[in-house]
Amino acid sequence: MTNHIRKRGGVQSPCINICVIHPETRLCTGCNRSIDEITRWSRMAPATRSRIMAELPDRAPILKKRRGGRAARVSRGASATP
Repeated sequence: MTNHIRKRGGVQSPCINICVIHPETRLCTGCNRSIDEITRWSRMAPATRSRIMAELPDRAPILKKRRGGRAARVSRGASATP
């Protein structure tokens, strides 16, 4: 993931222009950052951005797990009802 690092206005960014937020993890499926991290990115200290970028590869497997498709959604919906 960090092989695609770009600079936007002088700020290093892992954004790869695939901006889709995963509904359960609330992470971007393109760069693995949280919505909060994306929002605050340009105002973060360089050390904070570096720390987050170092964590991003560890987040990738979270988004790669199969969620079970329709059957799992139906099952989760059924268990949520009393």
